[in-house]
Amino acid sequence: MIDGFDTKIGHVNLKHISKLSKMDLVKGLLKICWKTHHLCETCQQGKQIKTSFKSKDVVSTTRSLQLLHINLFGPTQILSIGGKKYDFVIVDDYSRYTWIYFLAHKHESFKVFEIFCMKVQIRKCFCISSIKSDHGIEFENVEFKSFCERNCIFHNVSSPRTPKKRIIERKNRIMQKMTRTMLGKNSLPKHFWEELLNTTCYV
Repeated sequence: MIDGFDTKIGHVNLKHISKLSKMDLVKGLLKICWKTHHLCETCQQGKQIKTSFKSKDVVSTTRSLQLLHINLFGPTQILSIGGKKYDFVIVDDYSRYTWIYFLAHKHESFKVFEIFCMKVQIRKCFCISSIKSDHGIEFENVEFKSFCERNCIFHNVSSPRTPKKRIIERKNRIMQKMTRTMLGKNSLPKHFWEELLNTTCYV
């Protein structure tokens, strides 16, 4: 890929870029064919993994906000510029649209989620039917239980020790890989991770 172009789009997978290019969904996107272009060396370094996650071929929901996957990742070894060390990721099961919030402490997750619910339901004109989380204490507590009961939200929990089966784990892994790649490509200090992770979520 042309130097600089891959950085602007967050080192997204070449196959995905080729699809966007063929369908003409992004203005100014170069015409490329992923099968004929060389791999990006920075992507190879930043996206190496042990094994691949199996993709989910069937969407089990019929509308937005019917099921939200939520998880809190961290703490990070290095604080962000804003003093954050956790990232709170929310993924809509139907559209795979992703929201990300950065927290300094775990206990902030409930307040952030409460405000998020009010805003997103008004904006999307849908009610949240259910949420799915792991067995983290930041989600399995009196505040969350009371909030879900008041708002008729069913709270599911995923099976323990099965991160490869969770949609949100796969989503976070993709964003983390893109963030590491951009950090390495641009030789940026690691405390810029919050800004770059926010960028990858937007991309």
